[in-house]
Order: sequence, then structure tokens, then C-alpha cells
Amino acid sequence: MPDAILNIYVARFSIQICKFAARFFEFRPMANITKPSIPKGTRDFGALEMVRRNYIFDTVRQVFQRYGFLPIETPAMENLSTLLGKYGDEGDKLLFKILNSGDFISSAGAPLNANADKAALQICEKGLRYDLTVPFARYVVQHQAELTFPFKRYQIQPVWRADRPQKGRYREFYQCDVDVVGSNSLINEVELIQIVDEVYRKLNINVTLKLNNRKVLAGIAEAIGAAEHIVDITVAIDKLDKIGLDNVNAELQEKGLSADAIEKLQPILKMNGTRQEKFETLRNILTSETGQKGIDELQTLFAYIDALNLSLNVELDLTLARGLNYYTGAIFEVKANDVEIGSITGGGRYDNLTGIFGLDNMSGVGISFGADRIYDVMTQLNLFPDNAVARTQVLFVNFGGEDELYSMKAMSQIRAAGINAEIFPDATKMKKQMGYADKKNIPFVALCGETERLGNTLTIKNMATGEQQSLSLADAIALVKA
Repeated sequence: MPDAILNIYVARFSIQICKFAARFFEFRPMANITKPSIPKGTRDFGALEMVRRNYIFDTVRQVFQRYGFLPIETPAMENLSTLLGKYGDEGDKLLFKILNSGDFISSAGAPLNANADKAALQICEKGLRYDLTVPFARYVVQHQAELTFPFKRYQIQPVWRADRPQKGRYREFYQCDVDVVGSNSLINEVELIQIVDEVYRKLNINVTLKLNNRKVLAGIAEAIGAAEHIVDITVAIDKLDKIGLDNVNAELQEKGLSADAIEKLQPILKMNGTRQEKFETLRNILTSETGQKGIDELQTLFAYIDALNLSLNVELDLTLARGLNYYTGAIFEVKANDVEIGSITGGGRYDNLTGIFGLDNMSGVGISFGADRIYDVMTQLNLFPDNAVARTQVLFVNFGGEDELYSMKAMSQIRAAGINAEIFPDATKMKKQMGYADKKNIPFVALCGETERLGNTLTIKNMATGEQQSLSLADAIALVKA
């Protein structure tokens, strides 16, 4: 073939390729394709994860309701004025703030402040909730005329913290909170401890509950001559497990505690002995009324715990501080014994939280279960039972035509009997339908062809053993349920 003619063919072929490419990329502009991703510290949850998470939520919810608590929900976002100042300086830094809508720069008025925190307040009026307790206090004050006190509520919703993502620490996570407000009785604390005991027994997680009292910590601050540094002391002590004693002491020194005060604190942080021996030592150290009252409350709680013979392991931990500023009495923290992870439940007594919103003398106490950490613990220890996977139990093979309708009628009765069932939507190859059942771990397959339709039966195949049985509908239901 002459070169000139060959060049013409090559040119025409190249033009066709270019036209095809132009049509292809007309709807797929490479420059505009965004690689799908989610923000760090957040997670997608597939079907298996959601079923298992719901198992946790359902277990917790049932226990909450058994103790007389009722559900409420609050908005994902609150006014920043509601959130700021309730969690201490470190907590405030972890608040996700929401930009005002529209031209937020112009609407800020004066030039933006050079200080980042103050500038944020000029352009942000709302924020994502940091926890469920402060919104609950706001709710109580706002709806007080509608509530019956003591008011017992539970809440299962996500919260957000602008924290550094790491193992067991997320920026978006679920909390399962249970609180009672409007009562000073220590029976409320006892019942919360019983709830912890029951929840973790049902979830089969081996845990230890650590118990302390903020009044005791206040008494310690007074005893070492640093009462004005109670917040600094509690924030620093709360990090003891994470950063160690030397770093805690260094932080206390940076906060302005004297060397003498820090030295007096050491025997308390290192205190050993039985629970009773610790109480006797504290009685001699804490001379203030506040400190003595904290010891009284702790001893009362332990007397109830001992009398109720809980299976839960409860320890007195004088280094437990719970960094949040609003706690005023008993404080709790629960850790899994068999997994290295942070606390999976925490809480305590707060006397002044509703007072911030204008409702005084309304003491409350509550605890929060960290659903995401509980999920991680149960996954790592393989604790989810088989019934925590609410998968399809029976797949009906689709043969099409009259057989399809027969299957649909039988499937309706099987579903009415409480069995999860589905039918393959297309009358396609048997191999494809059986492969679908296998990949989804569906334990039984129902075959309803002409023979079954005319005989008013079902052929049930056990996918684990390969055994097939021709059964009546009633017998098929009994087999699957068994």
C-alpha cells in the first residue's frame, strides 16, 4: 500500500479515536473528579457494623428503660453561649464551631479580632454539641414547666469533638447517656452503678468501675494549701494514666502550684492499702468539711455496693478526677479489663449545671456509655453473639412466572412468623442466586418450583450442610426458627 494512502487511513483512524475520547470525557472531566473521602476521626458503618451497633444500643436502651428512664433528643447544634465555659479551657478548644450563614465576614461588624478564639465568636453563633449533659441541662431549664421531678432521662445520640484522631478516640462518636436531675439522694448514684453492672453483664464485657468524689479532691486541694488551684489539680490528675506522675507534677508546677504543695500531694497520689485503710488515711489528712463530706458519700456508696453483691468490680481511685468542670460529687469511670483502651463509661454528680442557665438548686447525676469504644472492645474480643447479626434467614430462589408468585405468597407467611426473608429479584441463573445467598451468609434457601407449587410445599436447603428437605410451610417455619 502506498505511503500516502496509508497516512490517510492513519489520520482518519486518529480522528475517530479523538472523537470517541471527546464523547467519553465529555461526561467524565478528569480535572473535576474528586476522590471520595470522609473527614479524619469519622467513620462509615456498613450493614454488619450497624447491626452490631444497634445490638449495643438496644441492650443499653432496655436497661435504661428497666430503671424508669425515658428518652429525649436534643439538636446536633447548640448556641455557642450554651456550650462555652462548661467544659473548661481545654474542652472549649475542642468545640466544633459553625460559621454563620451568608456573608459572615461582613455581618461580623467590626474588623475580626486577631485572637482566633475571639474571632470565631464574631463569625460563629452555633456549635456542634460536645456532650449530651450540657444540652440536657439546657433542656431541663427550658422545659422545666413540662417535666416531673426527679426527671429521669436517657439519650442516645452522636457528639463531636475537635480532638486529634487516634485509636479509640474519634471526632464523631455516639454517647448513651442516662441522667436523673432534681434529687440529691445517693440512691441515684447506686442505681447508676447497678445500670453499669447490668449493661456490661449483658454485653459480656469484663470491666472495672473506678469511683471517687470531687469533694474529696477539693478537700485535698485545701489540705495541701492550694484550694484556688482545684481546677488545675483535677485537670492534671485526670491525665495521670496518660502522661505519668512526673509530667503531672510538671504541669502542676507550670500552673503555679508551689513545690511544697506538689510535695504534699505525692503521698495521696501514691496511696496504697485496702479501701478502708485509704479512708482512714484520708480522714486524718482532710480536715475540711467539704473533704469529710466527700469521704462520707464514698463510704455510703460502697456500703450499698457491698450489700447489693454486684458482680461488678468497683474500686476506690483517689487519682480519678474527670476533667470536666461541672462535676461536684461522686465521679465514675469504667474501663475494660481485657483491652487496652480508654474509659468506656464515665460520669458523675453535678450540682450547679442548671444554675448556669438560671435554675438553681437542681442537682443531677448521670453517666455516659461510649458506644464506639464499646463496639471496638466487643469487636476485638469477638463478643458479638450470632443473633447480633440480623441477616436474612431465608432466601427464596426466583424461578419466575407462577413459581415467583407462589414464592412471594409463601415468603409473606414466613415473614409474618418473624423470620427475615427475601427473594432474589430476577429469575436468573441458579448459580448466581445461590452465590448471592452464600456471600450474604444466608443459612437457608427456599426452592419453590413447579413441583413445590403443585404440591403446596417448599424445598429448604441448609447452606451449611447442603441438606435439602421437602416440607410444608409450617414445618419450614419450625425448621428455620429452630
